[in-house]
Amino acid sequence: MLRLCQRRPGSARVEGQDIANPRVGVRFSERMEQGLQAGVVVIGRNEGARLQRCLESLRTVADRTVYVDSGSSDDSVALSRAAGIVVVELDPSAPFTAARARNEGFRRLMDLRPRLGYVFFVDGDCEVVDGWLDAATQFLDQHPKVGVICGYRRERYPEKSIYNMLCDCEWRSSPCGETLACGGDAVIRTSAFKQVHGFRPAVIAGEEPELCVRLRQAGWRIWRLGETMTLHDAAMDRFGQLWRRALRTGYGCAQLVHLHGAPPERLCVAMARSAWIWGLCTPLAIGLLSIWKGWALGLLIVYPLQIVRVAQRGRFSAYENWVSAASCMVLKFPEMLGQIKYAFDQFRHVQRGLIEYKR
Repeated sequence: MLRLCQRRPGSARVEGQDIANPRVGVRFSERMEQGLQAGVVVIGRNEGARLQRCLESLRTVADRTVYVDSGSSDDSVALSRAAGIVVVELDPSAPFTAARARNEGFRRLMDLRPRLGYVFFVDGDCEVVDGWLDAATQFLDQHPKVGVICGYRRERYPEKSIYNMLCDCEWRSSPCGETLACGGDAVIRTSAFKQVHGFRPAVIAGEEPELCVRLRQAGWRIWRLGETMTLHDAAMDRFGQLWRRALRTGYGCAQLVHLHGAPPERLCVAMARSAWIWGLCTPLAIGLLSIWKGWALGLLIVYPLQIVRVAQRGRFSAYENWVSAASCMVLKFPEMLGQIKYAFDQFRHVQRGLIEYKR
């Protein structure tokens, strides 16, 4: 997920109510009888046991859940059908993207339950925390101007690898309250989703911030509750996976700049510029200068100095802050390469599909 979720200045309340920790008053089953129902769209590709945990956590709403599969070669489709879930298998003739999968799942869900008021989009490698859908739908019931509600995604096994820990830090980095964007797990009002015609299927990363731009332009508000929503399983144990994930982030960042980089949104512009400065311009300038002045290689000290600066501004434990700061600088290089890849694809008029990091 692109790191774009920020609270709007001065936004701590909605319509005079403190919403940081809403109390679930009317149970979800009671609101179902009132017609305020939510459906679920799960997307995945070769998630296996992770998908099984996801579907098990949704067993109480299995009759209103659609699973969209993007060409899995494992038993994802079979286990979903065995759980009584409606399955949509994407046509492989078009590039697979998460945005395309969510749109197809939404269409199928609306065919089955056209009166659903809300749709919870969740990735197949996430287990939904008990009570989350109750809290989210009740909040939307009470705040008609909010089009999207999300909570916190947390990593299931942050202790298993440094890469999982980095993901957990990323999930925890966004404050609660009114925000500019949600992540892949979010409950969206169906009327709002239809109004903006859903996700852009060609966006391969950062499709959620892109959708939220159009929602906010249409007058909707985006909100993050201060509670855990899902448990994610990044399943990363190799540096190559982290590198490829950052490559995908850079590619998606370039797409967002192309779509919404102009004022007033300037979506992802700062992030894209940072990747170019630290991933290409700075080392290139130092390398060229060192051809004439050997001492110029000493200027590479700007990288550890920047790591120190970022680490000192961290909000987690000292260990997490230092590791996050170091990875932030290292990953500027694949993020920059991802932007170059996007520019090259644009030049060739090629639409790319998924950039996967899990193997």
